[in-house]
Amino acid sequence: MFNITNVNKQRSPRDMKVRDTVIAIIDNFFETNEFALLYICETGDRKQAMRNRLFDSWFAYANDKEQYVIMVANIQDLEGVDNYAAMILRKDNPHFVDYVSEFNNTVNMFMLKPEH
Repeated sequence: MFNITNVNKQRSPRDMKVRDTVIAIIDNFFETNEFALLYICETGDRKQAMRNRLFDSWFAYANDKEQYVIMVANIQDLEGVDNYAAMILRKDNPHFVDYVSEFNNTVNMFMLKPEH
């Protein structure tokens, strides 16, 4: 597990070194694992949609060989806050169908709202 934090709380430019570092971490993860990679965009400052768009653009840039699949879900919580979660998976993963099914089932479970 890793976290990217803006410790100085100042607006940061689109730093390509950050993009390249995140891409390298993901590539390294898939070189040594047959697992799926899950991520959730932090919501504390209400910038989760922007984070999701940024990560999508990084993913599109990095996935030029189309060896990965990304599944993004937007799950609204009871307070109306959008929560972006995603799963990245290699297309040749031997458990591909199982991971996709489990991700979809989990997202659907969280989308169900309790009755009052």
